[in-house]
Amino acid sequence: MPRRPDSSIVLVDGPWAHRTVRANGIAMHVAELGSGPLVLLLHGFPQFWWAWRRQLVDLADAGFRAVAVDLRGFGATDKPPRGYDAPNLAADLAALVTSLGEQDAMVVGNDLGGLLAWAMAANHREVVRSMVLLGAAHPLRLRAAIARDPEQRRASGYALRTFQLPRRPESLLTRDSRWVRHLFDTWTGPRWRGTPGYRADVERYAEAVRIPQVAFCASEHFRWLVRSLPRADGRRFAASLRRPVSAPVLHLHGDFDTCVLPSTARGSGQYVTGTYEYRVLDGVGHFPHDEVPELISGELLRWAKAR
Repeated sequence: MPRRPDSSIVLVDGPWAHRTVRANGIAMHVAELGSGPLVLLLHGFPQFWWAWRRQLVDLADAGFRAVAVDLRGFGATDKPPRGYDAPNLAADLAALVTSLGEQDAMVVGNDLGGLLAWAMAANHREVVRSMVLLGAAHPLRLRAAIARDPEQRRASGYALRTFQLPRRPESLLTRDSRWVRHLFDTWTGPRWRGTPGYRADVERYAEAVRIPQVAFCASEHFRWLVRSLPRADGRRFAASLRRPVSAPVLHLHGDFDTCVLPSTARGSGQYVTGTYEYRVLDGVGHFPHDEVPELISGELLRWAKAR
């Protein structure tokens, strides 16, 4: 087995500054660039803050304070043995906004980060100025689709089955990069897959997942999401998500997304009472910020400047 890297590999050099910020009892690693209204960027699985490298530069150049965070258990953020329930993860991020010295932020989330953005908007609405979702249906829409739609249930098999097995996902994620490559090859659209840098980008994400404890922590995220469904904590979380989201929401979804199907994402606006805009992106998969970065930066700036 290849030697496991340490968390220093995610401290990628660039125009941004790397910082450690304490929030909700843990040390969270962020990459930060620019000054102005805060835009908080939340990555998904199996990524880390670096997924937002292009948006950091574009937002900062336009007069915003852009902060991309490693979620609890990922990258260079603390990796405690517990605390991977969605309510606590959302509390991490709400506390991060205030620890950064800000009252609120435009919150941008992809995949798991998108789920947490929805949870922040429902349960910590005071810190969410506006929101942008990429490849992230409202969690209750996703739950309903898994229950009723065989296609979404198959698409979510990695979370429903693989991640529920003891030690299996940790082994797949740390043995080598093949499973991470498979996930990206399955979930992405043709635009990014056809670029010269695609394979190198995916290998960087695969290497970051092999940092000690990251595979366990990532597994715990998904184990809680599934195993809590019949429990009291899971029912309380679901009830909290029924609170209407009053923040303006831009919801972008790739038509090639085979992880969260477009048919699942569509209809998430029923949980939003504020301004809601939903758009499908042609030829784009589950990671729009990596696949069409210029388009996504433009959309983020349009939404941020209007609010």
